Amino acid sequence: MISGPPRGMRDFYPEDVRLRNWLFGLWREVSESFGFQEYDGPVVESEELYIRKSGEEIVGQLYNFEDKGGRRLALRPEMTPTLARMIIARGSSLPKPIKWFSIPQCFRYERMSKGRRREHYQWNLDIVGAEEPTAEAEVIAAAIEFLKRVGLTRDDVVVLLSNRRLLSALLKSKGLPQEKFPDVCLVIDKKGKVSDADLHAMLVDIGLSEAMIANLFDVLRIESLDDAERVLKTAGAPLAPLDETRKVLECLSHFGLAQFCRFDISIVRGLLYYTGPVFEFFDADRKFRAICGGGRYDNLLESYGGERVSAVGLGFGDVVVTEVLADKGLLPDFSSGLDYAVIPFSEEQRKVATEIAQSLRSQGRTVTMSLETKKLRKSLSDADRAGAAKVIIVAPDELAAAKVVLRDMKSGEERAIPIADLCAP
Repeated sequence: MISGPPRGMRDFYPEDVRLRNWLFGLWREVSESFGFQEYDGPVVESEELYIRKSGEEIVGQLYNFEDKGGRRLALRPEMTPTLARMIIARGSSLPKPIKWFSIPQCFRYERMSKGRRREHYQWNLDIVGAEEPTAEAEVIAAAIEFLKRVGLTRDDVVVLLSNRRLLSALLKSKGLPQEKFPDVCLVIDKKGKVSDADLHAMLVDIGLSEAMIANLFDVLRIESLDDAERVLKTAGAPLAPLDETRKVLECLSHFGLAQFCRFDISIVRGLLYYTGPVFEFFDADRKFRAICGGGRYDNLLESYGGERVSAVGLGFGDVVVTEVLADKGLLPDFSSGLDYAVIPFSEEQRKVATEIAQSLRSQGRTVTMSLETKKLRKSLSDADRAGAAKVIIVAPDELAAAKVVLRDMKSGEERAIPIADLCAP
């Protein structure tokens, strides 16, 4: 007997689909309000699209296989490579900046934990062809707008912002070999998920000396952009990455969102294609994993054979935000909501009952109808479970006078009403 879906996957019962549709609807509303256009791509892609970024954890998490034609394929673990492939395919015919969004289902074979499944839906926002920090501010502002629409405030959510270029400059000023920087980022991304002792062991494994590790932890203790500036000035290092980070925060202040944001040098994101500002959203109490995250990736299209184009993206999964909203009691009631249930008293009234149901449906009402004749009490119970607000009982005595019985399921009140009035447009 098959008892459930594959490990890490989810079934979506009707109430789950209603929740999902509500979430997707808000994502679409916010995206369109910011001028983004929706796109989509195949759930199965060439394996090469992902494995060319060697060394990343995601490569070992692929659901990959060989098809009957001997081609190596994979279920998509993320959407950004598909975006890059699609934009390269259209070349210069796409006017820039490109502002696209999507809500793909993604798959990763990874160890499950709270907020982490082996499949999830993800709201992706990407701006391609904009070099200014206004792009980072725009996608962050869109994500905050969604959170505000579902009832979360600056007391509930914090946006932690950093910059890969700034972290690289700080570590270089402390003597870290630059060739180690990609591996260091993958380790730092685990900060807060594992102990400092585990981080230390990972840094030893990638070849850092004890002195380098000590310097790295000193950098991770930097708490402000002013502190970072002092370190860079002491080392005589360029301040451009620092200025870039400040500009992102300044742009967010133009949106009136500075109070949501805080600098945190340890934010790096787990994918190596990020090149500049990066950010992650967390619940203020840090009870959950990151709600969403993203950043600038200026070299990704070039790595796939396209031209070098500046790009900024955000990925916002459905799992963690649903857990946060449930924890705060902010999820709407997703019980079924029907306008009417139509109950023919017997098979003799079914033709009229069907005509009434169809008339109401043509007016845009949601209507279910008893598909078999049952005792009235059982039919009323079925209508209540289906979530019908009102019940129309097509009974012989009322029907003889061209009327039906209309019952309010909440109050229990009943009254006879002419069919012509009920079905009037």
